[in-house]
Amino acid sequence: MRHKNLNSLAQKPFNHEGKSRLPVLAALVFVSLFGVAAAFGIAPDTVTRTIPTRTVVETIDLKLAAVNTEDDQNSYGFVDKVREGDTVATLLARLNIDDEDAENFIRKDAVGQGLYQLRPGRTVRAQISADGELLSLVYLNSQDNMLVVEKNGDGFKASERPIAPIARTVFKSGVIRSSLFGATDAAGIPETVAMQLAKIFSTSIDFHQDLRRGDQFSVVYEMLYQNGEPVRVGKVLTAEFINQNKSYRVAYFESPEGDGDYYTPDGRNLRKAFLRSPIEFSRVSSGFSSSRFHPVLNKWRAHKGVDFAAPSGTGILATADGKVSFVGTKGGYGNVVEIKHHENYSTLYAHLSRFGKMRVGEKIRQGEVIGYVGRTGLATGPHLHYEFKVAGVHNDPLTVAPLSQPMTAALRPAFDKTSKTLMAQLELLRGTNLARFE
Repeated sequence: MRHKNLNSLAQKPFNHEGKSRLPVLAALVFVSLFGVAAAFGIAPDTVTRTIPTRTVVETIDLKLAAVNTEDDQNSYGFVDKVREGDTVATLLARLNIDDEDAENFIRKDAVGQGLYQLRPGRTVRAQISADGELLSLVYLNSQDNMLVVEKNGDGFKASERPIAPIARTVFKSGVIRSSLFGATDAAGIPETVAMQLAKIFSTSIDFHQDLRRGDQFSVVYEMLYQNGEPVRVGKVLTAEFINQNKSYRVAYFESPEGDGDYYTPDGRNLRKAFLRSPIEFSRVSSGFSSSRFHPVLNKWRAHKGVDFAAPSGTGILATADGKVSFVGTKGGYGNVVEIKHHENYSTLYAHLSRFGKMRVGEKIRQGEVIGYVGRTGLATGPHLHYEFKVAGVHNDPLTVAPLSQPMTAALRPAFDKTSKTLMAQLELLRGTNLARFE
């Protein structure tokens, strides 16, 4: 085993990577002396060339922060981030780990091998002995878990442990120049937040047809941190979208039972009983009609649904809560999913390339992926055929949109308190940022 004594290194200046930089120290001392004079400014007409200067090099006893281990030995902590092109060996070297036994353990242990899944930007923390032996190493190897390698007697042990991230509130605003995702990207908003916004407002705004240049939005959302490092995006807490000069506002509210949803400030559930479209960012290629010329059969017949054009493999969403009543093939419809909803409502999704993970009798939530766009059955190209029935009778899905259940009287006081706080945050954000969009 190789060893290097950190006590000897402590006699030399260290940079953030733990390397000796004595010449740099001399330069820094010189710059510091010059900076003192510059900090107070120089009066006009002052001749500086005659001021005598000299370089001072002084030995500084720089001691590393140390804590006592159970063996009463000094240990040292190092923190670094994974860089592009890093290997486990280069990362361990930069953390001043000089321990062949630790390297061999990480390479061979089934759990320890998780360290080889290096992701640039992720933080790695290490605690080592004065001789460079590894005492512990912590790496955030996923959004939910951290990999821990620890000294265990004469050997090591590796384990994955769940993280307990801390939620911080983020305030952002944006303006539409070309698309929702272009605007959120320009505002530094994560894509997952953009997807949440699209889903939250999907029952009020068609982001394919209704969006206009100059539309504005503000959003307050959670970002989850672990040891000061962002690990994942949380939920949107409140948001406003101004589409064609009409404002839509929402506040997130969670009942004591843990059921959360988005409501307007007056307590109306923004989530309608049925989504306007089972596919995000799609377009209607053929509408509901009592007589339409069929492109495959070459004859006139009723079109009892709406066709949404979309690329093959696009996810298809359940337009409302319900229970799966059929999964399989139906003649010219090809691969089909049927869902029975509350009261007398049912929906049908046809021409699927493949199904989602579900089975007949399973409960489905609104917005859950039930399948993927394809061209099975009688179809000239990839699209979704969507039908909406009321008591077994076909209706135009674009004109029938039953509302969801309103806020209950028992929950209203708690909601009003939560909504008031969130709307105040949204108003502050809107007032701060709206002027710069105009």
